[in-house]
Amino acid sequence: MTHPLIMVAPNGARRGKADHARLPLDLADIVAEAILCHAAGAGALHLHVRDADGAHSLDAGRYREALGELACTVPTMAVQITTESAGIYGPAEQFACLDALRPAWASVSLREIARDPDLAPRLYALAADQGIRLQHIAYDQADLELLAQSRAAGIIRPEQDEVICVLGAYAPPRAGRPEELATLAPALDGLRLGLCAFGAQEQDCLLAGAGVGAEILRVGFENNLLSPDGSPWPDNAAAVVSLRHHLERKAA
Repeated sequence: MTHPLIMVAPNGARRGKADHARLPLDLADIVAEAILCHAAGAGALHLHVRDADGAHSLDAGRYREALGELACTVPTMAVQITTESAGIYGPAEQFACLDALRPAWASVSLREIARDPDLAPRLYALAADQGIRLQHIAYDQADLELLAQSRAAGIIRPEQDEVICVLGAYAPPRAGRPEELATLAPALDGLRLGLCAFGAQEQDCLLAGAGVGAEILRVGFENNLLSPDGSPWPDNAAAVVSLRHHLERKAA
C-alpha cells in the first residue's frame, strides 16, 4: 500500500513565537525545522517566509533565498511555496510573486485569486505554460464549486486537478472534524485530494482523509499546535512522527 505524502506546514502566515516557542520564523529556523521534519517522515514542506519584523511576506527575494537553502540542505524534500494573501496582498501581488519565482510547486487560494476575474485566467495560464504545479486551496464547499466552474469554463486546465481542503478555520477559531469530509466528498470526484485541519482533531481528520484516498496530508503548526490529548506538540517533527506512525499502523 502506498502511503499519502506527508507535508509539513511549520509556521503559516499568522502565528508567532508567543503561540509556540518552536514555531520557525527566520530562515535558519525554517531550515532546521525542515531537516528534523524530513528525518521524521515529511516528504514535502509548505513554505511561508516572513519579513524582518516576522510578518507574512510574498517577497520573491526572500523566497529565492529560502528555496536555495532548502535545496542544498534537504534536496530530497519537495518544497511548495504559498501565495496566500493573509489579508495583506491582493491578486496582482500574488500573481507577481508567482511570475517572479516560477517555482516548481505553489498553493493558490481559489477565492483569493477570484477577486480579480481578469487576472485569474492569466495566473492559471502562467502556471500551465511554465510547468508550475498548482495546489488549489479550498476552505469550504463554495470554493469547490468555484473550482468546478473554473474548470468547466477552461480557466483552470484539466491537469490542474490538485486541491487541498481545509477543515476548520483560523479566525474565527473553528476546529476541523473528520465528519466534514463526507459533506465535501461529492465535489471531489476527479480531483487529487490533499487535506489539512485546524484543532486538536487534526490527526483524526488527516487519517480520515487517508481513508478516502487523499494523496497529501498536511500537518504542522500553521494549522494546529496541539496533540490529540490537548497538550502542545513539542515541535513540528513530533506531529509528523505521530501521523507517520498512525499511517503505518493502518497499513499493517
